Amino acid sequence: MTFLDKRVLIVDDDKNLLNLLTLILQKKGYIVDGAETGKEALERIRQQSYQAALIDIVLPDVNGLDLLEYISPQTKKIILTGSNSEENRKKASTEGASAFLIKPLRIEKILEIIN
Repeated sequence: MTFLDKRVLIVDDDKNLLNLLTLILQKKGYIVDGAETGKEALERIRQQSYQAALIDIVLPDVNGLDLLEYISPQTKKIILTGSNSEENRKKASTEGASAFLIKPLRIEKILEIIN
């Protein structure tokens, strides 16, 4: 497995948001891999290390928070959610998340955390 600076994994089942974030980050010089399910994300994580992973909590097959334990400790883990649940915040923090962002997202905040 190799680690590349400026490589980001985005895990979100909202295809429009996934495509938009991918486009924005690519324009900022990042190499972006996308996944719409937890299963796809696990496949990517097994093959590649990332500078950052943006992970939606609500995925069709798993709770996105459950993916955190499979991601390298060196990776910045950014949780994306539509709900400001204290329970989810605590689990994200316990599992090593770098940030917990509520949708709608501010790209400036994402870039600040990644950098």
